[in-house]
Amino acid sequence: MKHPAFLLLTLLSILCISAAAAVEKKPNILFLFADDWGKYASIYAEGEGAGGINDVVATPNFDRIAREGVLFRNAHVSAPSCTPCRSALLTGQHFWRTNTGAILRGAVWDATLPSYPLLLQEAGYHIGYTHKVWGPGTPSNSPFTKEQNYGKRGGKFNQFSQNVTTMVSGGTSLDEAKKMLLNETRGNFQDFLAARGEGEPFSYWFGPTNVHRKWIKGSGKALWGIEPDLLKGKMPPFLPDVPEVRGDMADYLGEVAAWDAGIGVILEELEKTGERENTLIVISGDHGAPGFPHGKCNLYGFGTNVALSVTGPGVRGGRVVDDFASLTDIAPTFLEAAGLPVPEVMTGRSLWPVLKSEKSGLVDETRTVVYTGRERHVEIARSDYSPYPQRAIRTADHVLIVNFRPDRYPLGDHYLLDSSETPSVDDLENETRVTLPDEDAGPTKAWLVGVRDTPEWKAHFDWVYGKRPKYELYDLKKDPHETTNLADDSAYAEVKDELEKKLMAELTRTGDPRLIEDGKFFETPPMAGPINDEREFWEKDGKGKGKGGKGKGKEKGE
Repeated sequence: MKHPAFLLLTLLSILCISAAAAVEKKPNILFLFADDWGKYASIYAEGEGAGGINDVVATPNFDRIAREGVLFRNAHVSAPSCTPCRSALLTGQHFWRTNTGAILRGAVWDATLPSYPLLLQEAGYHIGYTHKVWGPGTPSNSPFTKEQNYGKRGGKFNQFSQNVTTMVSGGTSLDEAKKMLLNETRGNFQDFLAARGEGEPFSYWFGPTNVHRKWIKGSGKALWGIEPDLLKGKMPPFLPDVPEVRGDMADYLGEVAAWDAGIGVILEELEKTGERENTLIVISGDHGAPGFPHGKCNLYGFGTNVALSVTGPGVRGGRVVDDFASLTDIAPTFLEAAGLPVPEVMTGRSLWPVLKSEKSGLVDETRTVVYTGRERHVEIARSDYSPYPQRAIRTADHVLIVNFRPDRYPLGDHYLLDSSETPSVDDLENETRVTLPDEDAGPTKAWLVGVRDTPEWKAHFDWVYGKRPKYELYDLKKDPHETTNLADDSAYAEVKDELEKKLMAELTRTGDPRLIEDGKFFETPPMAGPINDEREFWEKDGKGKGKGGKGKGKEKGE
């Protein structure tokens, strides 16, 4: 019989080993990331956020999980265009450092850049995704492989209003139709979880594209009970407060509601695993609303400000913070959560100092600024394929936007608007004629194009779609919707100079090619054109799907 002292030592040794294993257990990482979502959630209607669009949207699942964790008020994308934003997020770097990842069409994933999914995989994580991750050609043109795509249960969720409407018209009840699409989402996540090894931590990316256009007109009310007139008096000034635009926004918010329902079933399945307490849950989106002025492809807050919540182990929850966060901060945050070093090339900063704090409001005194920018989205000009280069610096008080090519139209060439080929409203809603191509087609753009020469709306059309000066400066305390440009106001000269110096210092420090040789890198192929005859490509039938389609290279969800 072994001596009692020996048995005691053995037991203590086992307990120590078990305790060490518990300490070393890596958290799971659940990243829920919606296309074109922006900052639209009912929780943002509380307090100072009341009185706007968020009064109307309903996101109970996001709200619930955000209340458990940390909710960011001032989270911004690196670029308000799908692929550049995602390039920056995956690599933890400003979008201008991701080579062709800095544009949408023609982007090629640069495998030499460290990305958080692959770093997690090397550290023993089971990684995978469902739906959209990066840009054209996913998964082969992304950090993931085909085998890491968990979508066999279906992708009908990505056209939520279209599919539910079709099913209901065929006799399926509304509740049952919604359930069938949500069960796809549930099953895809179940398959991902089932594929991991015993004790293996996971990192899962859920990236549906349903919030991306286009949606069924009237679906916001028909599927979710969102009355367009509830938006009356709540629209920001750059969106005409008229029935056509309110209806379009209501349909958009309907897709946000569908996205939130998807969040709900993912969380239900996570709870079933018993690993909810050891899972870091991060929820966000890749820029503002598509097909609306000042939204997607713009550096105004309506285009770059996004929802962001972080919940999970190590996070001191129940807080709302005002610290400025860039989505480039997500990669280093995930790596630190997994106990991994952050590559020196990452310009993003881990959010853990904010997440571990007990403070609300401004937690980290160094997080008072964020940098954003854009180059080429899908702009089509008559003779070339030109970017519309912008960079911006944003603080709680001001935003300064620098337009490096003010001679160009910010959302694409107006050639169809200046000719006898002027498109009809149906043409524009269905993309039969491409005009202002950097703004997604839809009822709002179509309505504005239709009234552009009327006395009541001409000035508004010129404001949101016309050429912009080199500098735009807005006082966010007095003008939160960024409507009055103060760049030439002598009272703001010192503010403008200080912000420009800080912006240029950051661009210089991080090697922005836009400052080198007058932006040569971004102004020559493959970053610019000419690339064949883009106008002919987009308008023709066949492979380009011009007559109502999106065209080669502009896949669903981009």
